[in-house]
Amino acid sequence: MKPLKSKISITLDSDMIAILKQLAEEDDRSLSQCINLILKKHLRNLNHQQNTTHDL
Repeated sequence: MKPLKSKISITLDSDMIAILKQLAEEDDRSLSQCINLILKKHLRNLNHQQNTTHDL
């Protein structure tokens, strides 16, 4: 079963949108899919860093 998704509206800098559109096109993804993937990876990385830092 696919995860539920919700629509939101965000404002981004024009240069960021251009970069994200290019990345999405290179990966043959929609802009929304690309942003979602980037955010997921970033949040996993933050979580991993926090867990590693707490272990010190």
